Amino acid sequence: MINILYTLALTRISHFNLPTALSLYKQLGDGKAVYDNRNNIGDILPGCTPKLVDALKDWDEPLRRAEQEIEYCERYGIDILTFGDGRYPSRMRDCPDAPIVMYYKGTADLNQQKVLNIVGTRHSTPYGTDVINRFLSDLKQICNNVLVVSGLAYGIDITAHREALRNGFETVGVLAHGLDTLYPMSHKTTANEMTNHGGLLTEFMTGTNADKQNFIRRNRIVAGISDACVLVESAARGGGLITAGIAQSYFRDVYAVPGRIGDRYSEGCNNLICDGGATALTTAERFAKDMGWYDEPLRKEALDKGIERDMFPQLTEDQRIVADYLGKYGDAAANLLSVKTGIPINKIISLLFEMEMEGVVRPLAGGMYHLLK
Repeated sequence: MINILYTLALTRISHFNLPTALSLYKQLGDGKAVYDNRNNIGDILPGCTPKLVDALKDWDEPLRRAEQEIEYCERYGIDILTFGDGRYPSRMRDCPDAPIVMYYKGTADLNQQKVLNIVGTRHSTPYGTDVINRFLSDLKQICNNVLVVSGLAYGIDITAHREALRNGFETVGVLAHGLDTLYPMSHKTTANEMTNHGGLLTEFMTGTNADKQNFIRRNRIVAGISDACVLVESAARGGGLITAGIAQSYFRDVYAVPGRIGDRYSEGCNNLICDGGATALTTAERFAKDMGWYDEPLRKEALDKGIERDMFPQLTEDQRIVADYLGKYGDAAANLLSVKTGIPINKIISLLFEMEMEGVVRPLAGGMYHLLK
């Protein structure tokens, strides 16, 4: 515990940048060793700034704060994962800006064999939701024991967590603040469920607010603890693209979901694919085979049990006309579908109800209908 105390205190000392702090920790082995060598730190870390040398001489406040943090973690069942801890995410150790300490509340093994992150815009559309739903549902049939990581934010992040839970995957949310709070609070129910079927992870001590710069730091952990990054929807600029870029710099596999040309929240994905920064994500099967995760016996078992989902149910001629229109022109209301297809409105309403029951369309706010298949 003494090493944990001094390691936590080390993260509180100012004038550090992450690579410098990590380099010093690696050279000396733990926080206590840094403390013991605080008066000759210039010999150990040539080129360190005078401000850093002075900061490392005063450990009183950092040690007091570290004691408070340890007490809080013990009281609320939070694991303190130092860089040298066997439970620390091993993939993150290869990253030059890895945090020296992470705080974790959960049950999932952060070092399991298959870890992917799913990220994207906070302004997700029904298309993005449908993609995640289908991808994880299909992945479950061909690949077990995948840990799904995201950032618990609005939009794509929370959808990824919820769909992971719904499909029986463990899921971990990486936070931009301490574990004494939650942002956004509207995701508390999902977050609580995740602590029993995944977990919550952060590098920030309690009392740390969800400030803007912390989300950028959060993104590198999302990328660093994963084997692959899946970007579902993104505008031309956004946090999901930042995570994908960090994943590239860490030599992780990056995938992006292609979208319709002209759709605002597909622009970032389409650009990334066109620029060669990501592989187009088209099916869970292809993704699993690319990653070496495809489990043929599991797939055969799913087929034998008859749980393969019919991606293209048999449609009547009129249903096909409606589906073709929605697929070509996007979401539409029943009256517009009647005008454009020439099918009477009463029959259109009946067709849409049948297609909804078959899982082909989904009603949206404002009387609009969205094609799922």
